[in-house]
Amino acid sequence: MKKTALLLLAFFTILNAVAQEQEKRKPKIGLVLSGGGAKGFAHIGVLKVLEQAGVKIDYIGGTSMGAVVGGLYASGYNAQQIDSIFRSTNFDALLSDYVPRSSKTFYEKRNDEMYAFSLPLKKMRIGIPTSLSKGLYNYNLLNRLTYNVRHVRDFNQLPIPFLCMATDIETGEEVLLNKGYLAQAMLASGAFPTLFSPIEIDGRLLVDGGVTNNFPVDEIKKLGADIIIGVDVQDDLKDRKSLKDATKILVQISNLQMIEKMKEKLKQTDIYIKPYITDYSVISFDEGAEIVKKGEEAAFAMYEKIKVLGDSTRVAPKHPYDSNADSLKIKSIAINPLKNYTRSYVVGKLRFKQNSNITYHDVKIGMDNITATQNFSTINYTLEKNNDKDDLIINLTENPTKTFVKFALHYDGLYKSSILLNATKKKTFFRNDVTSLDVILGDNLRYNLDYYVDNGFYWSFGVRSKFNKFNRNVFTDFSDGALFSQLGIRSINIDFEDLTNQAYCQTIFIQKFLIGGGIEHKFLSIRSKTVDNSTPYFEKSNYGSIFGYVKYDALDNKYFPKNGWYFFGDYQSYLYSSDYTNQFNQFSIAKGDIGFAQTLFNKTTLKVQSEMGFTIGEESVHFFDFILGGYGFAPINNFKPFYGYDFVSLNGDSYIKSSITIDYEIFKKNHINLSANYANIENHLFDTTKWFSQVSYTGYALGYGIESILGPAEFKYSWSPELGKGFAWFSVGFWF
Repeated sequence: MKKTALLLLAFFTILNAVAQEQEKRKPKIGLVLSGGGAKGFAHIGVLKVLEQAGVKIDYIGGTSMGAVVGGLYASGYNAQQIDSIFRSTNFDALLSDYVPRSSKTFYEKRNDEMYAFSLPLKKMRIGIPTSLSKGLYNYNLLNRLTYNVRHVRDFNQLPIPFLCMATDIETGEEVLLNKGYLAQAMLASGAFPTLFSPIEIDGRLLVDGGVTNNFPVDEIKKLGADIIIGVDVQDDLKDRKSLKDATKILVQISNLQMIEKMKEKLKQTDIYIKPYITDYSVISFDEGAEIVKKGEEAAFAMYEKIKVLGDSTRVAPKHPYDSNADSLKIKSIAINPLKNYTRSYVVGKLRFKQNSNITYHDVKIGMDNITATQNFSTINYTLEKNNDKDDLIINLTENPTKTFVKFALHYDGLYKSSILLNATKKKTFFRNDVTSLDVILGDNLRYNLDYYVDNGFYWSFGVRSKFNKFNRNVFTDFSDGALFSQLGIRSINIDFEDLTNQAYCQTIFIQKFLIGGGIEHKFLSIRSKTVDNSTPYFEKSNYGSIFGYVKYDALDNKYFPKNGWYFFGDYQSYLYSSDYTNQFNQFSIAKGDIGFAQTLFNKTTLKVQSEMGFTIGEESVHFFDFILGGYGFAPINNFKPFYGYDFVSLNGDSYIKSSITIDYEIFKKNHINLSANYANIENHLFDTTKWFSQVSYTGYALGYGIESILGPAEFKYSWSPELGKGFAWFSVGFWF
């Protein structure tokens, strides 16, 4: 019996040795994936066919998009998983380095939602940004996707040995990346000049490897590959008729030398796959599914050669990564020394501390918060193994530019045409301060001056000054309607001017709500040419007041929100007036506004909003009454938009208003919407139950809106059943 067992053991030992020897004799297959931007989606289609044929890849080398696809495959994903990843990726957000609105402070939200263009100013000379994107959105994504191999520093130790190529932008040398931090290497290889910022690795400033080596076949052969399968998605040279935009010209420049190099590289490629994707560009991300299909078609054309290398019984591996299992235990947080910002400032933006259990989503939010400050030109981080935990290593490069000029355009029916010129200066007096001056030219000269010191979760403070003016025929006389009765008119022409100066302090409450308060000086002038000789109807007074407020804003978009909710509450007490009209008594105004947005289905969003306001005191100043009517303008004082009524149509010292909007995004960034609003507004509205029992004013609107580079462009036609007529409004640009 023992002899039999020994014979069986010897037999199986010999079989295993033979199998191992056969495995060693199998030719090693190397896969080379070229760069090509969105055209690199074709690599996924090729991988699908290789897996179908049972081909086992032993080495992978890639450049640019080839590095991204190849790096994910090397880390353990199969072709179908990579396809799913790319289909679910928001490439608009990736290219623009999208920072969610929730990561921005209230001050940052305001600034980002006013200006169409921002340019650095150095030594009184306007510059241009080094790139359109820092690449942080992409880096966060790659970090999360390579979670399971985050501690691997030798790419030969990945499930499939991997390398990628980059270019040293200072020397012009090609750089082989086969060690280090995988996500960082993939990002550097795909850092297309002017589109993404260069990536610093080991003291070298790296950009897209396609500039110097877009097809690393030599490098893969050196790893030990016997057979090379190469997928080439780079463009052929185009004629002058095809070079119609900057992107195509940049790609052409990059391809000039690569086309010649490819002639020699082709000789080393055993199976050369060239998908027919000439109709697509490097930024055709919206057509990714079609490009994947083109990759499959090209691979199937070579299927007879491919299947010889495969094993039909082989099953494609499935990546072990579970999107629900990306928890991180952060042992420590290390931040490189900074000149102008403290460690506590950076950690405060992260919103998590050392020795905490977090997820990649928490890391992303923290990095987005740092990005939103615009105080850092580059943001990089790695996760280093520390026993069973991770050390978060953050490297920040302070933005050397402290001064910016910004521009915007706007038109609406109230302020008419406007051009906004802005100058913003950081570090005017303190580390964390910002000074901003808006000068608004056009039909009505206006300005906004802001100075703000941001101390994060500690008390911050600021001062602001703003001047607004407009001229318009209006349907309220700011005087209980007495003027209209005396003169027998329905409207008057007014010159409205408002100068407001504030000093305030504010802080974050329970990490969500902004609370603050301050003092205010206001000069208000309302002059009517219709009653030029009637001084009782001419306002020219200074007012002094104190105010307090609470804010919460989690909408994902100010103008076309799809999700989130907001709340705003304000209380202001007027204590002093120069009292030009001799009618002033101390009074207060309380108001609140709450709303939410929720995407229901098929790009259809419901937005619901409700607001109210009232005065407290024996008699208020009618010039501070709530005024309803119009749409598309930046609210001032207590002026509120209201569908169905023209600008400055309804007034009273108290009001309640509700609105509902159904918005449908018919195609990308194009919206049609249907709105309805209802309101009660009059003096002493809440003294009775009338405000609750019946609605006095209603209005409806049908609109079309576009999210443009200048801001929202909207056309609305509104109608009110009480008036029996409609109004058409057009506005374009961010509201200011």
